[in-house]
Amino acid sequence: MKIALIGVSGRVGSRLLTELLNRGHEVTGIARDPSKLTSRPRLVLKAADATQPTRLVPLLAGHDVVISAMRFESSDAMALIGATKQAGVKRLMVVGGAASLEVAPGKALFDAPGFPEAYRPEAAAGRNFLDVLRAEKDLDWTFLSPSAEFAPGERTGKFRLGGDQLLSDANGKSWISMEDYAIAFVDELETPKHSRQRFTVGY
Repeated sequence: MKIALIGVSGRVGSRLLTELLNRGHEVTGIARDPSKLTSRPRLVLKAADATQPTRLVPLLAGHDVVISAMRFESSDAMALIGATKQAGVKRLMVVGGAASLEVAPGKALFDAPGFPEAYRPEAAAGRNFLDVLRAEKDLDWTFLSPSAEFAPGERTGKFRLGGDQLLSDANGKSWISMEDYAIAFVDELETPKHSRQRFTVGY
């Protein structure tokens, strides 16, 4: 497939890029400053601010899927959706956050006691982004939330998928490596099972 990957230079974006290229996809990597990335086969790098649709639309045109791996505080859901549709791309996949996952019926992780204050602005922006997606009627979108702990680690290929509830392992720890997250994300890209849905991945 031909993939437009926004936020290609970030921690998650770079791991998605590796997974996509290893599986033979063609990627247009979009970042404000792509100069920190090295050129690789089947990768084209482009500089753009994803909050400026006029610059973004021509870069997205001609792709099968748009992937957003941007921080939510520096992204604009309506601008991204608009640019994707204007470019004629039917499918949008988003690297989500964990804060909107439920830890009890009707209770999100964001609202649980002890949720770190430092993460609240990004978490709130991510929850708002998901709300905008859920109101979108035309695009085929998917939002993949990681577990509570989300950091670089091993690529094991062993994980579980869930829906709107936070996943935890047998010891009560909620975590996923960025490498295994990338596997789950590209699996969904290649074999869609969560059209117009949010889902999650964890150990």
